[in-house]
Amino acid sequence: MFSVFRNRSYRHLFLAQVIALVGTGLATVALGLLAFDLAGDKAGTVLGTALAIKMIAYIGVAPIASAFAERLPRRATLVSLDLVRAAVAISLPFVTQIWQIYILIFVLQSASAAFTPTFQATIPDVLPEEEEYTKALSLSRLAYDLESVVSPMLAAALVSVISFHMLFAGTSIGFIGSALLVVSVVLPKAKLSPPRGIYYRTTKGIQAYLATPRLRGLLALNLAVAAASAMVIVNTVVYVQAKFGLTQTQTAWALAAFGGGSMAAAFILPGLLKSIPDRTAMLSGASALVIGLFAGSAVGSYAWLLVLWVLLGIGYSLTQTPSGRLLRRSSSAEDRPSLFAAQFALSHACWLITYPVAGWLGARIGLPATFAVLGVIALVAVIAAAKLWPKDDPEQVEHVHADLDDGHEHLAGGGKRHRHHYVIDDYHRHWPRP
Repeated sequence: MFSVFRNRSYRHLFLAQVIALVGTGLATVALGLLAFDLAGDKAGTVLGTALAIKMIAYIGVAPIASAFAERLPRRATLVSLDLVRAAVAISLPFVTQIWQIYILIFVLQSASAAFTPTFQATIPDVLPEEEEYTKALSLSRLAYDLESVVSPMLAAALVSVISFHMLFAGTSIGFIGSALLVVSVVLPKAKLSPPRGIYYRTTKGIQAYLATPRLRGLLALNLAVAAASAMVIVNTVVYVQAKFGLTQTQTAWALAAFGGGSMAAAFILPGLLKSIPDRTAMLSGASALVIGLFAGSAVGSYAWLLVLWVLLGIGYSLTQTPSGRLLRRSSSAEDRPSLFAAQFALSHACWLITYPVAGWLGARIGLPATFAVLGVIALVAVIAAAKLWPKDDPEQVEHVHADLDDGHEHLAGGGKRHRHHYVIDDYHRHWPRP
């Protein structure tokens, strides 16, 4: 897996990702402390609103940002967005009103909504071989999982000796470090699509995404992933500290169990995907999520919760990690940023649904019933994915089309014959990969 680090550009980009993730993790802890400092026992409301703002920014900004970013130099764009995030982070300790938090969070997450899809769309160009790219996807999953474990522990250690306000300085340093690492490499130039209007460039990613059978299946799998992960993220602390009467340390270990299961799956995925199709691996992972959610209704002890969280972590990684392979396979180089932005927006739209379900239902109908409701959502999503994503899913299909400027519509006869990647909807409109 680690052979990809021989590629200097990827090595620096991966380090940039890790440093920025640790900084983001510190900011997450510090934001909770800042909310309590300003709002007291209403801190939960402040954090809930901030989380909703984050999701709105991700869903609304990512497609628009990608429409503009595809015409800008990649390195300059990524560095500029890192610097914006650093400036916002260093400003947060100085806020005195809750509404100021909301504005700064929107700016911060809007920059992240533009940064992340652009960054993700760059990696396939840096690592054009699919086997190497698969390893990079697993390493990226590992980085996210390690951040979820390491950042809270690091924050806890730091706040014992410094003010929590200084955590925002750590976040800012992380973003600046990320910018310096991006500056240190030469990135492949993005291949430009033909000049189009802003509306077309904003919506083309989502249109192409929804027109592609395997990506429609991926969208359904995103909902299953969101159902399981929302239960873990929202209700771990409720189970551990409210229901079982344990401490914050046990809460951290429970979250670490979920991250550990995800990391274990990420380690085995590169080898696994050499022998089985992406569809089989991802549907199997999503099925594990369904089983885990229904089993969660019977959780009665902390030990059982740890086992269940490991299972959900494995299913989460098996379902989520290969998604970049599908996006890469379903797009041409010039369309890739908009397709990654569509995945970013649509996947977070799923979380915008499941976060409130996990939180509100957990408080109103109880945690066992909430597990069952989210299990039903995940089960419906897996069934939909199996139907939407054809079993016979060739990477390339041969068909006839005319070389038109306005969408390459199929002709009843004539035209030129091409082989290209499989991006065809029910009406045979497609976005060809040369």
